[in-house]
Amino acid sequence: MSDTAQPAQPAQQSVRRTAATPPATAAPAPGNPSGRPKQRDVFFDNAKYLAIVLVAMGHAWEPLRSGSRTVTALYTIVYAFHMPAFIIISGYFSRTFDASPAKIKRLVTGVVVPYVVFETAYTLFTRWSDDVPDRPISLLDPLYLTWFLAALFVWRLTTPIWRSLRWPLPIALVVAALATLSPSIGDDLDLQRTLQFLPYFVLGLCLRPEHFSLVRQWRVRLLAVPVFAAALVFSYWAVPRMDYAWFFHRDAAEHFGVPSWYGPLMTLGLFGCSLILVACFLSWVPGRRMWFTTLGAGTLYGYLLHGFVVQAGNHVDWAAHHWPHTPLGEITVTLVAGAVVTALCTAPVRRVFRCVMEPRMEWAFRKAEPAAGGVPAQRRR
Repeated sequence: MSDTAQPAQPAQQSVRRTAATPPATAAPAPGNPSGRPKQRDVFFDNAKYLAIVLVAMGHAWEPLRSGSRTVTALYTIVYAFHMPAFIIISGYFSRTFDASPAKIKRLVTGVVVPYVVFETAYTLFTRWSDDVPDRPISLLDPLYLTWFLAALFVWRLTTPIWRSLRWPLPIALVVAALATLSPSIGDDLDLQRTLQFLPYFVLGLCLRPEHFSLVRQWRVRLLAVPVFAAALVFSYWAVPRMDYAWFFHRDAAEHFGVPSWYGPLMTLGLFGCSLILVACFLSWVPGRRMWFTTLGAGTLYGYLLHGFVVQAGNHVDWAAHHWPHTPLGEITVTLVAGAVVTALCTAPVRRVFRCVMEPRMEWAFRKAEPAAGGVPAQRRR
């Protein structure tokens, strides 16, 4: 949420098992010991919806990159902050994860089960869309968008460790930097990307509500305009000079044909760049209820389902025609991508796919044993 291929490759290419993007997921809300329904935070629902729209637009721009420097510049800007924004929000809402039975159940039903289902579904679907009829199903080697669920599983399981450390963010940055020096890290659970994106999740664990209030001040909103403008100008300049695949956090430095020590420097540089753009993005997210606010609860649906539309489109090679590469065609493709992912976040779609995205699975878990006074042990405080 999340998600991409190598630069300047044709759109018809076969999907890599670690394709970038992506993004994003809808993070579950913190625990609610009282048992009363929690009111969703409008700001975060708005942020998740807007970010998932950018994810879909980024995927739509992929086949158009080689023919347009402007599209490539926009693509680079979006990839610099949309996944970091999702991961930071996911970390923020993972602060209460304590490996209790209730939290483990939520992790299994909300992350593990969707991962298994969609890893299998994408493998079967891309056997047709990529013309690879013998592509094996591998739950250890995430395919396409499913990498984010695998990473979220690892990040959330390690949350108690990061919450107990005195300097969690510097340590996470060291881990990410060391990953760029280790090309031998295998594809199991897309560990290279999991480690390189780790600092954003850990940062989310460290944030408090006042930090989000800080970036939403009017001064920050005004400052965000020239910052984004400068970033766009720099991105346009850097298109022929820099490999934007650094923002995918998918490979070690050796993959880019540069000395290994570039890896740690790029880790710190990209982290700082992404944080500035995430702050600018969040500063413009509405804090009031909008027409799309309710769609923020269904961003995981939009994230995982829109990939089938993207792959089907690549199979018919829509980008081979001239019109999508014209300015009007590029705008139309962008709007269609936003409309498709919006439709996939709606309530009717969520009702259809809830059985695999949010299964109850009461049969798979032990019931909480009552403690003294008849209160379940996992509910005691």
